[in-house]
Amino acid sequence: MSLSSARAPQRAMPSGSGALFFIQMFATLGFAVLYSTLVLYVTKRLGFSEAQANTMMGIFGAFNYGLHLFGGCLGGRYLSNRNLFILGMVLQVIGCYLIAELGITGLWWGLAMFLSGSGLNVTCLNMMLTQRFTPDDDRREAAFLWNYAGMNLGFFIGFTVAGYYQLTENYRSLFLFATFGNIAAVVITLLRWPILSDINTPLQHIKGARFYLRMAFGLAVLILLVPVLRVLLSHTGFSSSFVVALGALVFVMLCVMTARHRHHDERRRMLAYLMLASGSLVFWSLYQLAPMGLTLFAEHNVTLNAFGWKISPQWLQNINTLVIVVGGPLMALLFKRLRDRGVQLDIPVQFSASLFCMGAGMLMLPLGISMAGADGMVALKWVVISYILQSLGELLISPVGYSMIGKLAPSHLQGLMMGCWMMVTGVASVLAGYVSGLMPQNSGSTAAATNPGYNAIFNALGWGAAATGVVLLLLIPLLRRLITSHKVTVAQA
Repeated sequence: MSLSSARAPQRAMPSGSGALFFIQMFATLGFAVLYSTLVLYVTKRLGFSEAQANTMMGIFGAFNYGLHLFGGCLGGRYLSNRNLFILGMVLQVIGCYLIAELGITGLWWGLAMFLSGSGLNVTCLNMMLTQRFTPDDDRREAAFLWNYAGMNLGFFIGFTVAGYYQLTENYRSLFLFATFGNIAAVVITLLRWPILSDINTPLQHIKGARFYLRMAFGLAVLILLVPVLRVLLSHTGFSSSFVVALGALVFVMLCVMTARHRHHDERRRMLAYLMLASGSLVFWSLYQLAPMGLTLFAEHNVTLNAFGWKISPQWLQNINTLVIVVGGPLMALLFKRLRDRGVQLDIPVQFSASLFCMGAGMLMLPLGISMAGADGMVALKWVVISYILQSLGELLISPVGYSMIGKLAPSHLQGLMMGCWMMVTGVASVLAGYVSGLMPQNSGSTAAATNPGYNAIFNALGWGAAATGVVLLLLIPLLRRLITSHKVTVAQA
């Protein structure tokens, strides 16, 4: 289906939007495989403990999302977004191949190369899409909802294939399959190369020798990033602290930039961005439990059978992708109709609602535990309901989070603020690793013995998310005033 179907013909999406939908879908396959399988692979095949696996997965997510910040700095400033995306996908192809063929020997170098690519090129994709709209273009949210649906279609394919190979633990074939999506994304990008060119980026205003020096610097950073990540991945304790400290430093830097920004309206919108980013940290910290603590909970404490079929843990995450793929376009259509009738469904309302969905999703798990049988095994339906609620929360916060960058960020800071927004998820991944570390260790235990520990943690997380949602709900009037433009402005220096 064309992206333009969400609008009347005279409001067709800008050229390149459709290509980015399919590029996003194929580029997601490799990440979906590693994201859903890494914890199970290293515990079942490589002999890692659950604590080691959770910590490594936390760092995996942190570097993947945290590097989006540097993707925002490199893309459009030192390398074009197109060039950086292609180079990143090539690194992902090589990384998946090393993990597939060399086992524990290739794990660290493979992950370092894969993360160097995936961490940088997601920002490039989002920047290539957002640059095709003016700041006040009302098609932006629908385009990002469609693109987000494309990404989750890639997740659905990746999770489905990962679950199939998980049942036989054929990890080599699985990781080789992951290279397919990466290669397909490269091919589509090259075929649509002219229409995906950067629009009004800093690099375009630089000519002559300075242009080539910038390109060389960006390429050198990309090459050096791989061995740096290789070292950091093998020192997870230091890396976790480093990511959290870097996130705090970036937040302080943005606060200073906001306070010093001289354009009145832009400064107000940047302040709203900081407040919303703070609230989203709670949501993403809970959301990132899915490939860590929640996967191990499902593996050991949930009856993974439906209608006589054995269910792979990766297939549970397809609940999320189905809700996004089906719900994304439907939500775009529903929101348009509600807004046409005068209902105010803006960014602050969606952020608050997402936290209530996440809180409700977490609280479904203690409810399921309370109804478990004598063996302690939780019925599958409670995990299904939990994932549905979490997915609805994601659908409310994530697409609008991406699209709001074009609305709240000054044009010359959009790449940086897009990267910072994604870095929130990286910090959240480390925090999710810490939370997963607090969960009971399943090795050598039983579901009945570990359920009380899970019950206490899920209750605390659920009520904490709901409380954060209440805070954002109370801040809605202030956030709306900050986001709304005023006629009287101070000239920007």
